[in-house]
Amino acid sequence: MHLLILGGLPADRLRVAREHIPASHAPVVLDARALPFLRVDGFPLPAAPRVLVIDEVQFAFPDRQSGGTRLVLTQSLYLLQKWVDMLDAGDRMIVTADRAALEQCAPEAFQGRGPWQYFGLVNTEDTKDEKEHQPSVSSVSCALNQPIPELLAQAFASRDSADRLRLCREAVSRDTECEVAGLALASACRESGDGAGAREALDRAAALAPEWDAVFYESGKLSLVYDDLPRARDAFQRAADLMPSFSAAFSNLGATLGELGEPASALAAFREALAHDPLSFTILNNIGVVSRELGRLAESEAAFRRVIAINPQFVFGHYNLGHTLFLAGRYRDALVAYEEGQRRDPQQNRRQGCRLAVVRFAIGDAAGAERDLWRCADAAPPDEREDLLLEVYEIAHALLAQHPALGAQRSFLERIGAELAKSE
Repeated sequence: MHLLILGGLPADRLRVAREHIPASHAPVVLDARALPFLRVDGFPLPAAPRVLVIDEVQFAFPDRQSGGTRLVLTQSLYLLQKWVDMLDAGDRMIVTADRAALEQCAPEAFQGRGPWQYFGLVNTEDTKDEKEHQPSVSSVSCALNQPIPELLAQAFASRDSADRLRLCREAVSRDTECEVAGLALASACRESGDGAGAREALDRAAALAPEWDAVFYESGKLSLVYDDLPRARDAFQRAADLMPSFSAAFSNLGATLGELGEPASALAAFREALAHDPLSFTILNNIGVVSRELGRLAESEAAFRRVIAINPQFVFGHYNLGHTLFLAGRYRDALVAYEEGQRRDPQQNRRQGCRLAVVRFAIGDAAGAERDLWRCADAAPPDEREDLLLEVYEIAHALLAQHPALGAQRSFLERIGAELAKSE
């Protein structure tokens, strides 16, 4: 079991980290700031058994870029997984962190996501007043004293995207053969809206490192921006082949395959993603949706129930469960799920509210169906209102054909039809 040490001051955390280094293991202390910008592959390590120590690991995950553009090298689910993959069975990893800072840049650490599932938590106690604290200094095996990692660390710590782009360009100009600098430049170009520059930098990085998973992953992300789905699919597939433990490569592959109309292949990709990130409610949600598309309603239900167990506040877990149960003809169970979604939904999603109305219609609650439908539909702009009413009309009409006993509620359909006629 690897360790994540929290609490206290930085000096306290480092002291506890040292106490957990087995005498039988060779210690390797890594500089967190440098870590994203040094290739993990082929990193020189002493003979096993070893223990890797990353002090203040939050600095390895700078998050100044927005979620969609954030460079993969700075994401914990990728970077930490690379180091975990590199270790032998008897090796250990010990990381220290400021809890609040780590929650900001890598909340997945506290959700047991991806590589974090292999870490146990150790909490320390404050031993000094914050005002008396002086930063601890320790010897490191990969110090931030190399010009390219130093420049890139500055770039991705900056809140200014223009400054980040400038520093990445400077890094590339200093070493045109550095694939890490090229990949960082591609990310900075994409962030600034320069798609051509991003593609050029990616192609250069790929030429320098043709077997580097990170290049293909970033290429897939860029291809999605420009709706080149076949190229994105191939890039994510290659990234997954090169790093089969990287859940996000499979997750993005699954989403791309879904957009390409290949649900069976998408489901297989999502299942691979889940194998390495079993507590990801978003992956489970995707599995539930695609399983439903394939008519596998029991599998869909199981996935959505797991989504809700992991994250009860994710309202679309409840809504999606309701939709699956509705398609299975379990209308009263669907009602419970939809009502739970609405209860937890601060936005009161209008489409889901209208679907709740359909469920009420299916169980014979005409008054409730009327109440929910018009509450939601009448709050929508005209075009959206018409679309909502049309969906409800079509589904309710199909229900009436399947269940003639619902004919007593025909007035529900008639009012919708009259409203749709007005808009023609």
